[in-house]
Amino acid sequence: MQRRQFLATLPAACALGALPRAHAQGKALTPLKFTLDFRVTGQTGPFFLAQQKGYYRDEGLDVTIDVGAGSVASITRIASGAYQLGLGDMSALIEFAAQYPGAPKVQAVYQYYNRAPFVIIGRKDRGITTDFASLKGKKVAAAAVESTRRAWPMVARQLGLPPDHFAWTTTEFSARDNVMVRGDVDAATYFHDSAVSLFARMKPQDLSVLRYTDAGVNLYGNAILAASSLIAERPEVVAAFLRASNRALVESLADPAAAMAATLQREPILEEKVESARWAITAEYVAAPDTRRDGLGDVRPQLLAQQVDQVAQTLDLKVRPQPEALFNRSLLPSQAARMPKA
Repeated sequence: MQRRQFLATLPAACALGALPRAHAQGKALTPLKFTLDFRVTGQTGPFFLAQQKGYYRDEGLDVTIDVGAGSVASITRIASGAYQLGLGDMSALIEFAAQYPGAPKVQAVYQYYNRAPFVIIGRKDRGITTDFASLKGKKVAAAAVESTRRAWPMVARQLGLPPDHFAWTTTEFSARDNVMVRGDVDAATYFHDSAVSLFARMKPQDLSVLRYTDAGVNLYGNAILAASSLIAERPEVVAAFLRASNRALVESLADPAAAMAATLQREPILEEKVESARWAITAEYVAAPDTRRDGLGDVRPQLLAQQVDQVAQTLDLKVRPQPEALFNRSLLPSQAARMPKA
């Protein structure tokens, strides 16, 4: 949901040529570049599991997974043709589509986070409970431009609270834990699964987690995004990537250990305990209640349409993209393959 000036420098049309072929183990593989939205963590362990266990190779793909620099960067990387696929926030895609109306350059093809993990975490010793009303008059730390902060007006409208219910304290991401631990602020915004760093420094029982979902704000979070030109020209390649990724995601939800091991193999400096705790939170938003009926990876059109309206109102967008132009479900694996195991 970030607005960046450099978006305006994108070409009006970005063509993706035919993908080259690479040979490995006597079999022709299609190389694909996939960008994460951020650094390597347990949040994205299933993609490393699919790579480690050869699921992409089984589908005829040679996938390169690179770290990202935020959802906006993921979208612009794909739209420019630098990457064919990536992980990025649905609300950021809505904003991008509004800024570049017409035929979509980038579409979501698999909803990874069935709900956005937006939370405000507050100190109980400052009187903060799980009721958003308890934030009245408090100081809440957040980066200058970040998704959870930008989505706050949606929560305020939903609960009938004023937008200035509390005071923002602008803080760099890297300093957010520090200001919480020192008590410089009363609360801070987080992606819930990113808060494990704070939980390692403050006892979770001393903190209150205020989830946007509990306020009735149901936003889809990060999705697998694909270049529209790739979808049109090589749909079988996108479908193959989704089958392999979905296979690993279902396995990761049933037994996270292998996915965490694959993540640590990619980034050895990580701590298994921390990443396992992170994934446990991630899984709550990936396999949210909707997935028990719809399966992983899909969206409900009415909820996506509602999100478009909410984002357009909050960001004062002049154009409201059509939900069917944002999410292309035609290449999803079968519903049976997408059902999370008990």
